[in-house]
Amino acid sequence: MKPVVFGMSGLSLTKDEKAFFQESDPAGYIIFGRNVEDKAQLRALTDELRTLHGRDDLAILIDQEGGRVARMQEPIWPNFPPGEVFDKLYDSAPATAIEAARLNAQAIAESLREVGITVNCLPLLDVRQPDTADAIGNRAMGSEPLQVAALGRAVIDGQTKGGAVSVVKHMPGHGRAVVDSHMELPKVDAPAEALETDIAPFRSLANAPMGMTAHIVYSAWDKDRCASLSPTVIEDIIRGSIGFDGLLFSDDLDMKALKGAVPERARDVVAAGCDIALNCWGRMDEMIGIADLLDDISTPSRNRLDRAMATLDQATQSVELAELLSRRDALLAAA
Repeated sequence: MKPVVFGMSGLSLTKDEKAFFQESDPAGYIIFGRNVEDKAQLRALTDELRTLHGRDDLAILIDQEGGRVARMQEPIWPNFPPGEVFDKLYDSAPATAIEAARLNAQAIAESLREVGITVNCLPLLDVRQPDTADAIGNRAMGSEPLQVAALGRAVIDGQTKGGAVSVVKHMPGHGRAVVDSHMELPKVDAPAEALETDIAPFRSLANAPMGMTAHIVYSAWDKDRCASLSPTVIEDIIRGSIGFDGLLFSDDLDMKALKGAVPERARDVVAAGCDIALNCWGRMDEMIGIADLLDDISTPSRNRLDRAMATLDQATQSVELAELLSRRDALLAAA
């Protein structure tokens, strides 16, 4: 198995993709809008991936946050709210906000379970600052670490019940970035003492099954390398100060915050300490290059992957999506 998650080019696997994926044996796959048409098509695609590898617990990822980050969209799927909705509700009714966030996350997970998607890249634990870049913006669940942690825990609990593995992001915190890492490399010059605010929600949820790094330079910790490429940040901060021992993905390798050829980026994030490189775009030449450069997944990383995917066993009996949404909406309306 290679320590990489690959994207796919379309609604079903091409002949070349089938042959390559079977040979390279990636740790998992990620779904984007280009891979989604309707429920029957999406279920057929995820079933095809499981059959290809003979793994019922195959990691099939998606970014189904709600708001503007949603790969499965209306009218086929509900339009889930962004994190800011629960942030605002928390101001007046914390317990109601927590329960609404849990129900919302369980509803998201149920919609994923129906189509065979096993991992959702949610919750965001980024602590919003006054000048947080729009790339995070209303996706964040607040500017107070304890609140972000409380809502984040509710999201993890809801997704676990609904049958999806959670990925906390973006470690060790994206809230201080004032530029979009999709477009350029953010640099955060806050002192280490101030950054304790950023890492606090991740520390509170250090037992999360999966996490994702940020392509951000934190000069207090490593002035030369972004977190995804920094052994110092990964070992001393994410694994050390935060205490996270779950499966660690890099953020997407194709983002402009990173330099160099994509296969070299994959090699470098794994060398820095990420368990798995995330390559989203399904470009065959890049995927072949990555597979050629990467060694097989390490034993500790494989153990983390297996442990994370085993949380699927904690899912409860499926609940009707309409019931979960009705209960969530009643809480939002009452508040």
